[in-house]
Amino acid sequence: MVGGGVIVAIEGIDGAGKTTQARRLVRFLRSRGVESRYTAEPTGSWLGRSIRRFLRRKNVDPHLLALLFAADRVDHVNRTVNPLLERGVVVVCDRYLYSSFAYQGVMTGRPLWVREINRMAPHPDVAVLLDITVEEALARKRARIRFEDPAFLKDVRAEYLRLCDAGLMVRIDASRGVQEVFRELLSVVAPKLNIRAM
Repeated sequence: MVGGGVIVAIEGIDGAGKTTQARRLVRFLRSRGVESRYTAEPTGSWLGRSIRRFLRRKNVDPHLLALLFAADRVDHVNRTVNPLLERGVVVVCDRYLYSSFAYQGVMTGRPLWVREINRMAPHPDVAVLLDITVEEALARKRARIRFEDPAFLKDVRAEYLRLCDAGLMVRIDASRGVQEVFRELLSVVAPKLNIRAM
């Protein structure tokens, strides 16, 4: 925690509802007078745009992707996250550090190396896994990118669940309706921010 600010990370495989819930959380916090900001990774910087281009290519070295994600995170933390934390803002991240632990850890087969290249990023104060099955996630998604191989995503989901078992994240069943998921998200986040849920 820097300067009284808080990082809330919303994680999960594509299709879990991260963006919907992260934006909804920011709106709720603002309605309660809590200064908050939505951010997302990959970012909209040139690094983030480079990552999106690489994700649409075949046969990209997974180590290169892992390094690009880490570089984008350094830029995100230095230019956006830390300045907001210093102002006491709640930073709600649509994907953050544990995405690399899960995705790049599985892609490279070198989870300890992935953690090492991301050591500069502060861990989130609250991290939530919006968890759904791979089958449901793919059914929700229209576009198809390289990360949507079912076998790969099952390994990623398993890694996310291990992070939950290790106490780094809180699992929320995201197969339910948006409002029900949001209520549980608030029950996890609100105590950390000393606010009433609803």
